Amino acid sequence: DRRATRTSRSIAVPAWSEIADNYPRAVANALGALAGRRFDGEQAGRLILWHGVPGTGKTHALRALAWEWRRWCDFHYVTDPEELFGSPKYMLDVLLDEDDDDSGWRLLILEDTGELLALDARFQTGQGLSRLLNVVDGLIGQGLRVVVLVTTNEPLRTIHPAVSRPGRCAAQVEFTAFPAEEADAWLEREGRDGDGSARTLASLFGHGD
Repeated sequence: DRRATRTSRSIAVPAWSEIADNYPRAVANALGALAGRRFDGEQAGRLILWHGVPGTGKTHALRALAWEWRRWCDFHYVTDPEELFGSPKYMLDVLLDEDDDDSGWRLLILEDTGELLALDARFQTGQGLSRLLNVVDGLIGQGLRVVVLVTTNEPLRTIHPAVSRPGRCAAQVEFTAFPAEEADAWLEREGRDGDGSARTLASLFGHGD
């Protein structure tokens, strides 16, 4: 009936320091800076965009971020983001949740949500994109301690420019494959031989199986 319900779970998560070597140098630097960040006050642009091909470790990085931010931010995984931004009542139920501590921050996780950000998002999801942008830096989001993290497997060129324009995203991280040299170094640390190929994280773990 498009009303918000919440279920809490405890899951195993790594610290960022445990998995930093599983990302190419440029990606690890960007994620490390984000892991050490803390939002404070009424900062604008509370949208975090992670994009990159499948198998580059976005979900695992998300678990590590939850651990690094655990003291000041609660993580809420939205299972139906298209419904969340498709229904004003549902969206406001989530944003104005009276059970939450007003002094803390919340991160709304919208995983694999490329259609919400696409160039033709208005035709695919109606007003969903407009409402998302209004939450992160519009009137609706003013005074709310809410950060929205969106992950997508789509390349940046297919994402609506309103999402990725400078000043709107608090952080924008592209998850890439390991360059050949870094991939071989990763395999060498694991006691395996490289072959001079660029590889995604998933491919590195599966190499030799």
